[in-house]
Amino acid sequence: MKIAALFPGQGSHSVGMGADLTAAFPEAAEVYTQVEHVLPGLRALIEQGPLEDLTLTANQQPALVAASVAAYRAWRAQTGLTPAFAAGHSLGEYSALVAADALSLGDALRLTRQRGELMQAAVPVGAGAMSAVMGDPAIVAEVCAGTEGAQPANFNAPTQTVISGTKDGVDAANAALKARGLKAIPLKVSAPFHCPLMAPAAAGLAPELQTTAFAPTAFPVYANVTAQPNTDPTALPGLLTEQITGAVRWVETIQALAEAGADVFIEFGPGTVLTGLVKRILPDARTINVGTAAQVQDFTL
Repeated sequence: MKIAALFPGQGSHSVGMGADLTAAFPEAAEVYTQVEHVLPGLRALIEQGPLEDLTLTANQQPALVAASVAAYRAWRAQTGLTPAFAAGHSLGEYSALVAADALSLGDALRLTRQRGELMQAAVPVGAGAMSAVMGDPAIVAEVCAGTEGAQPANFNAPTQTVISGTKDGVDAANAALKARGLKAIPLKVSAPFHCPLMAPAAAGLAPELQTTAFAPTAFPVYANVTAQPNTDPTALPGLLTEQITGAVRWVETIQALAEAGADVFIEFGPGTVLTGLVKRILPDARTINVGTAAQVQDFTL
C-alpha cells in the first residue's frame, strides 16, 4: 500500500474549519496556536468569520494551509502512518511541503499570506477573468494558443480545464470554445490566477522564496508545474515561483502518482474537491477524505 497525500487549494474553505480537530487533537491545536502567533487575528477569522473576509485571497491561502496541516498532523498522530508521496493543488503545494517536512509551518503561513497579497494586487479588479471549460483539453489548448490574453490555468480533470487571462482574452476564448462545441462557464474569482498576468506576484515572491529555509523532503512532493516528483530543496524556490504564472497540471500529477504505485489517495483538509477530481481521472482509485475529527477517529484502510 502506498498513500498519496493530497492538499486542496482555494475554494475549499469554510468558517469553522478545523475547530473540531483542535478540540480533539493536541497536534491540531498546536497548529492553530502557531497560526495566531505568526498571523495574529487569522485564527479568530477561521473560527468565527465572517466568510467574506475569510474568502479574501490573502486570508484564505494561509487559512487553508492551517486547516490542511491540522488535519494531516492529527491523522499522523492517530494512525502512525506516513504517506509515500504528496501533492497539493496550487497553494496546496505549500501544505504538501509542510507535510513532507521541507517547509516549516510558520514559513508556509508567512509565504502564503504574501502570495495572496501579491496575487490580489497584480491585476486591477475586473481586468482579468477565469472560466471553467468542459470538453477536450487539446481543443482548449489549441484555442488559447490562438487567442491573445488567454491560457490554460488548471488541467483539473480529463474534461475540465480552467482558463485564465485578461477579461477580453478569456471572453474571446469562451466564444471560440463554444463555437467548437465546448461549454465555458465564467468563474467568480478575485484575480486571474496561474497566467502571465501574475508575473508581478511571481517577481515579488521570488526573493522571499530564495531566502526561505527549505529542507530535503521526507517523501517526494509532486510539483504543479512539472507533474513530477521532487525531493531537492534547492529546486523549490524556482518551482514555487513558476507555479504562480504556470498551469496546474493536476491530471498528469495524479496519473504520475498512480504510475509510481500510489493506490490510496487521501485529501487532507476541508472539502472534497480533490478526491472528486481523482475519481474523474482514475475512476477505480480508492479515495478518502480526512478533514474532520470524526474522519480522523474513524479512519481505516
